[in-house]
Amino acid sequence: MDFREMRYFAQVATAGSFSLAAKELRVAQPALSRQIRKLEQELGVDLLVRHGRGVRLTDAGSILLERAEQMIHLLRSTGDEVRASANTVSGHVSLGLPPAAGLLLASPIVRAFQRDWPHVALHVRDGISNLLQEWLLDGRLDVAVLYNPPPMEALESEIIMHEHMVVVEQGDGLLKSGRPRSKVSACRIRDLADMPLIMPGLPHNNRRIAEQAAIQHGVRLRVKLEVDSVTLTKAMVKNGLGCTILAYAAVHDEVLRGELKVRVIERPALVSTVAVATLRERRRQKLPNELRRTIIAEVNKLVSSGRWRRFATP
Repeated sequence: MDFREMRYFAQVATAGSFSLAAKELRVAQPALSRQIRKLEQELGVDLLVRHGRGVRLTDAGSILLERAEQMIHLLRSTGDEVRASANTVSGHVSLGLPPAAGLLLASPIVRAFQRDWPHVALHVRDGISNLLQEWLLDGRLDVAVLYNPPPMEALESEIIMHEHMVVVEQGDGLLKSGRPRSKVSACRIRDLADMPLIMPGLPHNNRRIAEQAAIQHGVRLRVKLEVDSVTLTKAMVKNGLGCTILAYAAVHDEVLRGELKVRVIERPALVSTVAVATLRERRRQKLPNELRRTIIAEVNKLVSSGRWRRFATP
């Protein structure tokens, strides 16, 4: 195996198609197919299942893709460090964002970072905090924003803020004034037992926090649907299929438009900790540190402007 084979394989696996991958790599499709077949022959396993619509990974292919992504990221990082030693501020850095916070954070972070570091390539990925944590540990991410990260020796985490969770329900629409209702009601933990909830499956942090609070207060949650996507969950709530529990950051814009409404969970409050994390071994690298600083600065701006509220009342 060589690096070119790894890069070609990763591109085909990501694109799900030889033709699309060939266009991205700017190589002829037959040559790309021969390269992947050669790799399969070297390893003695099938890495891809070919079908009419493209390709999908085999179990062996999934393992190789994970390793290939690590290798590609390591090679890029090595190049970045070498260039940085020559005082050339360029390179590549990767950022992981959870879906809820990512809706607010992605654009301002990318805009600010690209303004300050125009020659640095920024790769943004999203996923639940558990997955982002795994990607940090295996080197596929440089920096990640995490909800409620457990203490880990290999990671250096810095708490950004504490955020209240809210019950999200179908909105009432805009009033004649063109504004949503300004008053937000509250609910208690025990009220959750009567709500048809749309929640992610365990071990998602939102689900874990809600379940733990319910158990502590003798409440059994009525989970009607399990949906791991924040976007799909919000669409279902908008259509009256149930309600959900999210951080306020995930629904700020929809609340302003009257598409959704929220109830503050009180007595006790459900509170999430938001942190920025990186591998301890990378804490002194320039680009990850600059990205961390950008994240913290942009979060502070969002909080100051009221777009990201520590407490849920709009």
